[in-house]
Amino acid sequence: MIDILLDTQLASLLTSAAFIIIGLYAAVFLDNVIKKIIGIAFIEEGANLFLVTLGYKPGGVVPIFLPGMSSEWFAANSAYPLPHALVLTSIVIGASTLSVMLAIAMILYKKHGTLSASEMLGDKK
Repeated sequence: MIDILLDTQLASLLTSAAFIIIGLYAAVFLDNVIKKIIGIAFIEEGANLFLVTLGYKPGGVVPIFLPGMSSEWFAANSAYPLPHALVLTSIVIGASTLSVMLAIAMILYKKHGTLSASEMLGDKK
């Protein structure tokens, strides 16, 4: 059972790395502003998945101290709650920044009539 859980954790780490790599590719090499924004969102979600994976503990329990638990057992068996709290905060901040980036993309489209970053900057292909 532990092997399956470790494989799940490894798969989550590899998935987060794939999200970050795909997001970096989109943010750096793609010309469309919307695709760049989606790439930045991929980077954020990859970082969130990485943090959740770090907080995962195979066979761990929810980090809520209940009556009747010994503090030693709880400390040894509970999952680490800080990464989960950071991810929750990051999701809220990410949704806000994503909406601002999309609003800026709308303004850029109204001003330039295109979503091509190279055309906005004056670089003609």
